[in-house]
Amino acid sequence: MYHVLNLLKNEDIYRMIAKKDRLSAIIWVLIAGVFITLLKFYAYYLTHSNAILTDALENIINIIAGSFAFYSIYLSSLPKDLNHPYGHGKVEFFAVGFEGSLILIAGITIIYKSIIAIMHPNSISHLADGIWITTTAGLANYLLGTYLIKKGKKLNSMVLTADGKHLMSDAYTSLGLIVGLIIIKLTGYILLDSILSILLGGLILHNGYQLLRHSVAGLMDEIDPKVVDQIVKILGEARKDTWVDVHNLRAQKYGADLHIDCHLTLPHYWHLNQMHDEVHGIELLMKEQAATQVELFIHVDPCLPQCCFYCAVPNCKARQTEQNSTIPWTKKNIMKNTKHFVD
Repeated sequence: MYHVLNLLKNEDIYRMIAKKDRLSAIIWVLIAGVFITLLKFYAYYLTHSNAILTDALENIINIIAGSFAFYSIYLSSLPKDLNHPYGHGKVEFFAVGFEGSLILIAGITIIYKSIIAIMHPNSISHLADGIWITTTAGLANYLLGTYLIKKGKKLNSMVLTADGKHLMSDAYTSLGLIVGLIIIKLTGYILLDSILSILLGGLILHNGYQLLRHSVAGLMDEIDPKVVDQIVKILGEARKDTWVDVHNLRAQKYGADLHIDCHLTLPHYWHLNQMHDEVHGIELLMKEQAATQVELFIHVDPCLPQCCFYCAVPNCKARQTEQNSTIPWTKKNIMKNTKHFVD
């Protein structure tokens, strides 16, 4: 009992620390994002380049999305209640979807404005200054993106990781922009500015679609193969002879939290207390080894005579057939809603 209480206490502490770290990361990125955006608009003021304006407008999206991410992290860290028995973690999927939608709108707007600029081109000036400023801003976005992705993986925060990937894509966009501006400076071909903006707008649309796709997948409880592989690995390495098989496994992500339910086949002659202790042991195992907060529901199935040929229970008093094979646990047979004797 002491171990259980200590584990629950550690979970609460972990949740508070993770919340503080996630919010702190977003705040620093928002502050830096404001300065980067001002730099890019200053570069546009000097050059009147549509491509630089495209880059600056996308940074505004970063700030708006980051602000929403800040609020979503606060909501997702709230404890479960009667109206939200699985917690508030799925709000992070909404945050990612909101960011993706904003990026899509920005991409469409940028392409439209660039097409108009091709028909009515503007003069460009002070390209050298614009190149240096854009380089500085792009490098800052790259460093911020690297920091957020690292933090997101460490804290298992989808919002931080998505924001980090967005900033990284901005940095690569800035790199392409810099190359284009250098070519414009060398050749004097002004129309290349608007053509480059259209290409960058297309890249922005792709990034927005990817975020929106990820958001919808999470809200629709689409399976995450990496998560299932991790669960199979943990169970396989801790597998006991008395665990006849595990099947009908399902895993759902609620922001940074993970909900798992599965069926566990145990000897049919075991007492209820034995089964309870075995299930509780698996719960503790998953909570200690999974790289996130875990809620686990296990349905216990009694073994059947058909299980005997792969059952490794020693000195089984109900055995009807000798064990003649061992069935390895894989993603395929653990997720099927049948015991492992059924192909």
